[in-house]
Amino acid sequence: MNRFELISLIRRKQSFLCIGLDPDPEKIPPHLLGKKDPILEFNKAIIDATIDLAVAYKPNFAFYECLGVKGWQSLVQTIAYINSTYPGEVFTIADAKRGDIGNTSKQYARAVFDRTSSGMDFDAVTVAPYMGADSVKPFLEYEDKWVILLALTSNKGSDDFQMMTSKETEFRFFEEVLIKSLRWGTESNMMYVVGATKAEKLEQIRQLVPDHFLLVPGVGAQGGSLEEVARYGLNKQCGLLVNSSRGIIYASNGKDFAEKAREEGKKLQETMERFL
Repeated sequence: MNRFELISLIRRKQSFLCIGLDPDPEKIPPHLLGKKDPILEFNKAIIDATIDLAVAYKPNFAFYECLGVKGWQSLVQTIAYINSTYPGEVFTIADAKRGDIGNTSKQYARAVFDRTSSGMDFDAVTVAPYMGADSVKPFLEYEDKWVILLALTSNKGSDDFQMMTSKETEFRFFEEVLIKSLRWGTESNMMYVVGATKAEKLEQIRQLVPDHFLLVPGVGAQGGSLEEVARYGLNKQCGLLVNSSRGIIYASNGKDFAEKAREEGKKLQETMERFL
C-alpha cells in the first residue's frame, strides 16, 4: 500500500486506528480453545468486528513465535485472511523489530514482504536502527512497502539509550535516529515509532520529521493519551497510526469478545474522527 492509498484509507474511514493482534493463549476466550486453531479464530473475529474502524492491524511476532510452527502458521493464515477477505481495506504491519547485518536483513525482508517465499505479504515492518544504514536498507528495496523505525518507544527502559545526549551534536539518540535516517528513505516508505507515553516529545519530533507517518503505541492499557498524541502529532495529511492492543482485543473474554472489541474500537475511532 503506497502513501496515497494509506491517506485515502484514513480519510474514507475517518480513522487512524491501528489494532494490535497480540493473541495471548492465556487470555483468549475459553470457548475458542477447542477450535483447531484458536488464535486464527480469535484474530478473524476481531478483524471482522473492527474492519470498518481500523486502518491498520499490527501482529506482534512474539505472540506467534512463542508457539513454534503452529503459531507461525496462525500468523501466515491471519495475513492471508486479511488480504483475501478485505483487499485494500487495511494496512498491515509486521511488528517484528528486525535489524541485523545487511545479508540477514535481506532475508528478514523476504520473510515479511515476499509472499512466494514465506506466504506473507505485509505492508510494513518495524525495524531497530541500532546497527545503522546497511541493516535497514534491504527492507526499503521493496516497492510500496514501508520500514517503521524505532525512534522513541513507550517502555520505561527507553531512557537507558534513547534519551542519551551526544556531546558532539547535543542531539539525543532518538533525534539522531530521525536525522540520519532521513538519508535512507522518504516519507513514502519510512515511518517512525513514537510511544504515546512520550507525547510531550511529539512537538519536537514533528520539527525534525514534519511529513512522515508516526506509529504511536501505548494508548489505552499503557496509559497514553489519544488527545495529546493528536494535538502534537497530527500533520496536514494526518500522519499518525495510533495503536491499541489489549484495550480492544481483551475488552471481554466471553463469547461477546468481538462485540466488546468493536465497542472499544468505536470509541477511539469516534474521537479520531473529531480530530480529523
